[in-house]
Amino acid sequence: MKKQSLKENLVYQRKLKGYTQAELSDKTTVGVRTIQRIEKGEVEPHLQTVKLLAAGLDVEVEDLIVLDDPKEEKIQRKWMLLIHASPFFGLIIPFANILIPLFVWISKADDSKVYDTHGRTVVNFHMSITLYFILSLLIFFILPGFNFFITGFIVLFSIIVTVRNIMSALEHGTCKYPLAIPFLKPKAA
Repeated sequence: MKKQSLKENLVYQRKLKGYTQAELSDKTTVGVRTIQRIEKGEVEPHLQTVKLLAAGLDVEVEDLIVLDDPKEEKIQRKWMLLIHASPFFGLIIPFANILIPLFVWISKADDSKVYDTHGRTVVNFHMSITLYFILSLLIFFILPGFNFFITGFIVLFSIIVTVRNIMSALEHGTCKYPLAIPFLKPKAA
């Protein structure tokens, strides 16, 4: 389906399912008048309203919302920056490199598949890096002195990979975190 406005997508999806406006209202907690106003383009609904309509139609939110709006894309860029850059707090606060992206991911995962995918990837990578870091510190008892180089390499590697992925996520919407253990697996379709 080509990119259309929210009102066109809502009408299309509702008619595709064979629902009247009243039937859609019954399937959601959205009033008939609100549905009419959205379909006429008189109002821009809150994201929560769009989520309710998408659930009632049994479609994804992305099937209704159009992301060609520059303001919406600017907001998405800011969330992407927060998801990918927040692990740097781990340089100051122990385990913040995992906890802050984890909290951001939990709060944004249901809003978009993009946030869900990127959030899982970032959390997996930084959980892996933290595990590797702890193991490198334990190597001190086996190879005193040599572990300094391993630990330093792990910290430097994580900083370089994180910076690269911040730029990649903002410019292309993609990310690649090597050596990440998939602790958080993608949702089954």
